[in-house]
Amino acid sequence: MTTPFASRTELLLEQHGVDRLRNAHVLVVGLGGVGGYAAEQLCRAGIGRLTIVDGDTVSETNLNRQLIALRSTVGQPKAMLFRDRFRDINPDCQVTALQEFLRDERTIELLQSTPFDCVVDCIDTLSPKVFLLYHAHSLGLPVVSSMGSGGKLDPSQVRAADIADSHTCRLAAMVRKRLHRMGVDRGIRVVFSTEQVPPHAMVQDPADNHLTTVGTISYMPPLFGCFIAAEVIKTILYKP
Repeated sequence: MTTPFASRTELLLEQHGVDRLRNAHVLVVGLGGVGGYAAEQLCRAGIGRLTIVDGDTVSETNLNRQLIALRSTVGQPKAMLFRDRFRDINPDCQVTALQEFLRDERTIELLQSTPFDCVVDCIDTLSPKVFLLYHAHSLGLPVVSSMGSGGKLDPSQVRAADIADSHTCRLAAMVRKRLHRMGVDRGIRVVFSTEQVPPHAMVQDPADNHLTTVGTISYMPPLFGCFIAAEVIKTILYKP
């Protein structure tokens, strides 16, 4: 029997679609501006199990775009805030929250720990991002990855495609290059924008010449998150 929570979703997806989502387990790594929204859309869609991972805490610079960022939550761990929020939205959703930054062997350990129906990558840092993508792909897990949402203003230029067909986005180019060296050219879904980043929107951290901060607007990371959630849901609904 459908609960009131799932009644509107069932009108769209019918009972078999609701059942598929309820029986699915999705891993979301990175709960920032993109990942937080992606994870919440999955929770509200009725995904039965969510494993969410982020080692960061809310900062004041998150307030312009991140779902969980409030004055009252500054300094609190994002993973635990989302865990409590999702349990409040849908108590039937089994939420496992890991407050950690995934690295190397720990990434492989988590990917092999249980059969995930889909993996969502919203990691900002290049090396752990590529490591997660490579090993998820190698294990045959469906993956949806966020490319750069910073420095963009035009929602109409957001796209979802195989990584081999991504373009314009600087982060996508770097990810493609590293994956190519590892023997992976396609088979990973990505959300990206074809919009060019204006030079004035980027500033280098004087303490680290390799770290660049990119300006963001309130609606763009949430839009990326919604695109990602849609890709995950389609993957689960239409899998053989």
